[in-house]
Amino acid sequence: MDRTHTGGHEVKLSLQAALTPEQASILSKDALQFLEKLVQRFASRVPELLATREQRQAAIDEGQLPDFLPETASIRQEGWKIQSIPKDLQDRRVEITGPVERKMVINALNADVKVFMADFEDSFSPAWDEVIEGHRNLRDAVNGTISYTQPETGKHYELAEDPAVLICRVRGLHLPEKHLFWQGEPIPGCLMDFALYFFHNHRQLLEKGSGPYFYIPKLQAYQEAAWWSDVFSFAEDEFGLARGTIKATVLIETLPAVFEMDEILYSLKEHIVGLNCGRWDYIFSYIKTLRNHPDRILPDRQVVTMEKPFLNAYSRLLVKTCHRRGAFAMGGMAAFIPSKEPEQNAWVLNKIQTDKSLEANNGHDGTWVAHPGLAGTAMAVFDAVLGERSNQLDVMRHEDAPISAAELLAPCEGERTEEGMRHNIRVAVQYIEAWISGNGCVPIYGLMEDAATAEISRASIWQWIRHGQSLSNGKVVTKALFEQMLSEEMQVLEQELGEAHFAKGRYDEAAVLMAQLTTSDELVNFLTLPGYEYLP
Repeated sequence: MDRTHTGGHEVKLSLQAALTPEQASILSKDALQFLEKLVQRFASRVPELLATREQRQAAIDEGQLPDFLPETASIRQEGWKIQSIPKDLQDRRVEITGPVERKMVINALNADVKVFMADFEDSFSPAWDEVIEGHRNLRDAVNGTISYTQPETGKHYELAEDPAVLICRVRGLHLPEKHLFWQGEPIPGCLMDFALYFFHNHRQLLEKGSGPYFYIPKLQAYQEAAWWSDVFSFAEDEFGLARGTIKATVLIETLPAVFEMDEILYSLKEHIVGLNCGRWDYIFSYIKTLRNHPDRILPDRQVVTMEKPFLNAYSRLLVKTCHRRGAFAMGGMAAFIPSKEPEQNAWVLNKIQTDKSLEANNGHDGTWVAHPGLAGTAMAVFDAVLGERSNQLDVMRHEDAPISAAELLAPCEGERTEEGMRHNIRVAVQYIEAWISGNGCVPIYGLMEDAATAEISRASIWQWIRHGQSLSNGKVVTKALFEQMLSEEMQVLEQELGEAHFAKGRYDEAAVLMAQLTTSDELVNFLTLPGYEYLP
């Protein structure tokens, strides 16, 4: 294994890939030296944090239900606030999210939104070349030099005058980076993403009146938030920056985390500016966390909407908790994409209007869209509710009764249908095929799908098999029924996509992975972990 040298300092990070000159400008000696310092200090704690997740899950599998922590009651009861929110993050009424592909970065920054969340996580497939290229794209965007010319059409893309504020979403704690090793182990992907974005961009961002801003995904406990706080503080000290220069928004997208929102805010109080309702991953986490509880099995994912009691309670509790602490409460993703059919497009815009009105009226400070064509509709909803205000930090929800663990865990009414199951299979196979082919953000049946929706699809069926659930037509969900449906739906996909397109893709491999995930005796934590083995 090669070692990289930085001046007189030998970098002990081992790089398992040859670098092009463009890649070497991102993985420079100085950048690698900074990354090594982070890995040396913080990587060893990641396996401990992940092991704690497993221990907690084992107790839930045995019958214990998640609840608010008695040992941190004082944090929930005391009247503290987070440190501060920078000026350019005071108004976040509409944010767009998407992967770090060059053209998408330009289009997202130019969209009619306040913030672009550039994503190395759920809408991104972390093949090595694409990870490094993504960091190059963000560096060029921060420097104002990013442009792109479409090879086929010659169409040119460049940044507009006043682009959206940039926030980088790093990978989750669970995802390794298999091309960089430290002491014989792959390093945490999140440390690489943080180090490279921070190292290359913090000075330029601060000079522009912005700063190094991050979205942190998949946290399950306040101890994980405290780990991130230590990472941020170390980076600030290393570069002589004031405490709290780095700002983060944390996604509350796991069921365990909803019981620790105060504690997460408190653990990051110098660095945090808000929490976000990562609703699709949250639904997946509800299934995964309560997998052994047959009284809490979800119906078809199409009917699990934010109006459902357990999700509405989650949204309202997040708003109340955040605003009490002076932090933003961001709404969730609208996964719809515009349609060229006027009637269908009107239906999509109506769905967006309804969804965003619920969030705005609950008191959220802003929301997410996945497509620039929906930004105007979402913006109009929040403009109407906000009026002259930049946010809704004044909405305290004092009138709410306390939200109990029982409400957050409430069973969800709705049918499990054969068409819903078949739809799950087709969506998951198509998404997995795209992901292992290097594309993490895929339009499927009018929705912009990312890893979370595929996770819901495969985890739902796994749980239905596990507990022998009946569909609305009386069929019992078994491994055999799933395998029969998978075989039939592969034929449907071949017809829908066309033989030539189907043959060129990796659909057979995706079906094998889908079958393994759905029929395994134990529920695999994340499909992206076995999926990562397929990536270069």
